[in-house]
Amino acid sequence: MSSSTPEVWRPEDTVPPVPETPGSEIFRPDILDEIEKKIEAMSKELNALSLDIHDHPELKYEEVRTHDVLTSFMSGHGFKVEKHYLLPTAWLATYKHGSGGRTIGVNSEMDALPGVGHACGHNLIAISGVAVACAMKAVLKQFNISATIQLLGTPAEEGGGGKLKLLEKGAYKDMAACLMCHPAPGPKGSVSLSGSLAIQQLTVEYFGHTAHAALSPWEGINALDAAVLAYNNISALRQQLRPTARVHGIFEGKDWAVNGSSTILPESPVVLPTRACTVIPDYAKYVCYIRAPNVAELDDVVERVLPCFPAAAQATRCEYKLTLAEKLTDIHQNKALGEEVARIVKSRYGGIDFVWGIAHASTDFGNVTYELPSLHPGFAIPTVLNGGNHTRDFAAAAATATAHQACLDVSKALAATGIRVLIDDDYFAEVKKTFEERQRL
Repeated sequence: MSSSTPEVWRPEDTVPPVPETPGSEIFRPDILDEIEKKIEAMSKELNALSLDIHDHPELKYEEVRTHDVLTSFMSGHGFKVEKHYLLPTAWLATYKHGSGGRTIGVNSEMDALPGVGHACGHNLIAISGVAVACAMKAVLKQFNISATIQLLGTPAEEGGGGKLKLLEKGAYKDMAACLMCHPAPGPKGSVSLSGSLAIQQLTVEYFGHTAHAALSPWEGINALDAAVLAYNNISALRQQLRPTARVHGIFEGKDWAVNGSSTILPESPVVLPTRACTVIPDYAKYVCYIRAPNVAELDDVVERVLPCFPAAAQATRCEYKLTLAEKLTDIHQNKALGEEVARIVKSRYGGIDFVWGIAHASTDFGNVTYELPSLHPGFAIPTVLNGGNHTRDFAAAAATATAHQACLDVSKALAATGIRVLIDDDYFAEVKKTFEERQRL
């Protein structure tokens, strides 16, 4: 992209993207031609699959219908499918051609968000994995290449750490490299090679004692007060945190008497609560996410944040329980894989940027990138103002025809990159070298 900050792609811009350096040299254009042919031939059924997933959102580890829809699709396209692979809603679709050769991995995410559906575009991520795998299968057959394709259906990216569990269970052990992509706002036609933030999720539970909030409040120990104090402690701490850090969270309650019955006075608009707010809460949960650009900085921020929780408990006389989830790392984009995707995108589809994508968000794919050569580019789809990821507007954007085409284009580049991993020994050596160099940093 140009040195000046480009505008974000908006829905009213209906002019198709153009390649930044059209016709520039790429590896094996005949293979890319075959990939384009296959993916465009599948476009209608891929779009139908995407919209079906989009219209039936399922939360983390509850992707039962989506699991069945995707495994059925892959079986119908000649892949050997293992349902409920290592996790109840995970799956593995494998295609092997010839004997020997490397194995290329691809990921398809599936889960949606509470209340806002597919507001992170996982319907597009799901079909991108399908498109990449099916296109590479066509190339293996057309050019008689001995290799294996593994498409892994990964549940629970949204707060469930599904890929961490799959890593621990050995789901990635045979892959020479792994590829996927993610939609986000960004400049028109752009593919982003930015990274992501490392994240530590923690949960603190406060335990108090109920009492009548008006009659005898001194008998109570207010767990909600403890959660609020912890929240405010962190708010005060932010002034001393680096601007690259992110700390945010939400409260949850149990048996809070805020939705009690109400009395409407005769001939009066006044509604009087008969039970609301009369019971001092004896339980409150504060779910907190801490993010930073890398694991080292994240560990430092976590160390600063942790004292905020017992301090709140001490101030309110509450008991507390602190639970830390497994850490998600930042994304280590493999340099050699990224450069190959960049060459293809700039030659045929659009441009490259290093700012947008999910640079300020987090993903469990980060942990995958620490274990094997991997790439997780973002790709821009048209979004309205303030309609980025995790909004209802983004959910709507993820179902548009333009977003679908943008998904297909980045999938073509990923498929071609995956094929080069399989057939070009010198290139694969460079992929491994850049992975090993990054691990030493």
